[in-house]
Amino acid sequence: MEPSDAIAQLQAFAARVEALLERNQRLAEENRSLRHQQETLVNERSQLLAKNEQARSRVEAMITRLKSLEQHT
Repeated sequence: MEPSDAIAQLQAFAARVEALLERNQRLAEENRSLRHQQETLVNERSQLLAKNEQARSRVEAMITRLKSLEQHT
């Protein structure tokens, strides 16, 4: 193998390594972003479930009061 061939192969290898490093960096950033989105969605879901439970309790209380009023009339 001639030195110029070896140099060309090393340059090609270095370019591939650089491209892989850049891809790895992009994927790591995307992964962080997706984890943040997931955390946000989990928190939002938790808040919505709590609000749903509050609304359910209020409706049940209203139904109980209406039934009580109905019995007294």
